Amino acid sequence: MATPSSFSPTSTKFYGEPTIYALSTAPGRAAIAIIRISGPACNDIYHALCPGQRPLKPRYAAVRTLYSPGTKVSPENLLDFSALLLYFPAPNTATGEDLLELHVHGGTAVVRAVLSAISQCSSAIGAIRYAEAGEFTRRAFMNDRLDLTQVEALGDTLSANTEQQRRLSVRGTTNTLSLRYESWRQMLLAARGELEALIDFSEDQHFDESPTELASSVAGQVQDLVLLIDTHRRNAMRGELLRNGIAISLLGAPNAGKSSLLNRIVGREAAIVSQEAGTTRDVVEVGIDLGGYLCRLGDTAGLRSAVLATPQAQKEHMQEKISMIEKEGMRRAKQRAIESDVVIVVLSLEQEGKKVVLRPDPEVIDTAAELAEQKSNVLVVLNKIDLLSGHASELENLRRQVADALPHVRLENIFGISCKDAESSVSADAGYIPTFLSGLTRQFEDMTSAVAATDDDTDPSIWQESLGATERHRLLLDECQFHLEQFLAQVEMGAQTGEGHGLDEMDVDIVLAAENLRDAGNCLARITGKGEAGDVEEVLGVVFEKFCVGK
Repeated sequence: MATPSSFSPTSTKFYGEPTIYALSTAPGRAAIAIIRISGPACNDIYHALCPGQRPLKPRYAAVRTLYSPGTKVSPENLLDFSALLLYFPAPNTATGEDLLELHVHGGTAVVRAVLSAISQCSSAIGAIRYAEAGEFTRRAFMNDRLDLTQVEALGDTLSANTEQQRRLSVRGTTNTLSLRYESWRQMLLAARGELEALIDFSEDQHFDESPTELASSVAGQVQDLVLLIDTHRRNAMRGELLRNGIAISLLGAPNAGKSSLLNRIVGREAAIVSQEAGTTRDVVEVGIDLGGYLCRLGDTAGLRSAVLATPQAQKEHMQEKISMIEKEGMRRAKQRAIESDVVIVVLSLEQEGKKVVLRPDPEVIDTAAELAEQKSNVLVVLNKIDLLSGHASELENLRRQVADALPHVRLENIFGISCKDAESSVSADAGYIPTFLSGLTRQFEDMTSAVAATDDDTDPSIWQESLGATERHRLLLDECQFHLEQFLAQVEMGAQTGEGHGLDEMDVDIVLAAENLRDAGNCLARITGKGEAGDVEEVLGVVFEKFCVGK
C-alpha cells in the first residue's frame, strides 16, 4: 500500500501556496487528455485518487486506476480504469514545484469527472484550486525555471500560426537573449562602480586615472554598447514584422486587376471582381500565410485622375466626376499604402487596335513614385500580359518603361502577370502568379533578416537571436539607449571643463553620469524580470494575461 512518504512535496518557494490543477490539452473529445497538477499537495491528491496503489517512481510513467476520493474502491466509484500518471519532484520541474500529470481518456465526461474529483480532494498542506490563466508559467518564472524573455517566447510559441512565427518563437526559448542583456547590465554595473569609487574615495585614495580620463575610458565602452543596442533594436523591429504580420497594400487604377490579384493570391473570392470600375471603395483586408510569413493583404480603392489617361477610359469616364465617396476611398488607399510594409502597384495593359500599350493613370504613377522614394519595398505588377504575343522582348520593354517612370523601383521588382490565365490555367506557373509570389517572398526575407552592427566582428548568429526581442524589449532598450546617450553628453560636458578646473567641478558631471548608467542598467534588468519588485509585478500582469488556463 502506498504511504504518504511515497513522495513528498519538496518545493520551498511555494510551500503553503495553493496547489493548482487544470486541463492542459484542448477541451473536447480526444483520445487522451492531460490534467496537470502543481504544488505541495500532489502527494495527497495522488493517494486520494489512487487509494491502496503502489507509490509513483519519480519521472517514470505508471498506469493507475482512478477512483472518486473518499469512497470505497468499487466499480461504482471508478473514474478511469487505465490512466497514465507521471510524477516530477521539485525543484527540477516545469514549474519548480512538485508536478503530477494525469493522462486520462479524453472523453468529455471522463475529463469532467476527474477534474471534479481533484476539487474534492483535501490536504493539510494547503488549498487545492483550479489554475488561473498562465499560472503554471507564472510559478515557473517565480521559481527561476524561466526568465521573462523565455516566458514571452513561450507565449509566442503557443500563438504561432505560420512557419516564420514558429522559428521566431523558438529563438527566444533559450536564455541567449537574457544572457546578452545581463552581460550588458554587468558591464554597466562595473563601469558605474568605477565612477562611484572615484566619487567616494578620490580624497583618500590615489587613482592612476584622472576623472576625465576615467570617464572617457568608460565612455568608449558605452559608445560600443550604444551601437550594439541600436542594432538590437532595429532587429527587434524586423522581428515584429514576423510576429504581427507584414502589411501589404494593393495600389492601382480602377479595373487594373487589384481585386483579381488578391483573389488569386488567397485562393478564394475574397474581393468583388466586376467590369464596373470602382467596386472597391474601402480597404478589404485578408490575412494569409505566404511562404510561411503572416501577411495582411489589403485591396484598396482605385486611384484615378480627373481626366483619365487612355483614350478608351477618356471616352467612357471623361464626364464622370470623382465623387466625395470615391475621393475618400482614394485618400484611404494612399494612407494605407503609406502605413504598409510592402506596396504592390498594379498596372494594366490595354488593347488599342492591334497594339498592346501601357498607359498608367498619372495619379497612380505619381503616388507610386512618392512611395518608392520613401520606402524600398515597392513592387510593380503588369497585369494582362496574356494580351502580348508571347515574345519575351515585349514584356522586357514594358518592364523597362515602368523602371524609367519609377526610377526608385528596381527592375527585378517589376513582374508580368495574367490574372485571367491564373484563373483558367492548370500549369505550375499559372499566370506567372507563382513567379511573382516567389519575388514577394524574397522581399520578405530581406525585410526580416537580421542586420549586424557596422564593422561588427562578433558571431553573426547573435543578431539572428535579436529578432526574437519583443516590442516590450525594444521600448526598454529605447529607454536604456536614452540614458546612455545622456551619460555620453555628461562626459562630453565634463571633458570641456578640462582637468585644470579641479575635481569639484568634475564631480557633478560624474555623479550625473553614474546615475544615467544606473538607470540604463535598470532598463536592462526590467527586460529579464530582475528589476524592482513593482516593475516586475506590473510586467507580469501584462505578459501572463495572454496565456491560456493550463499553461
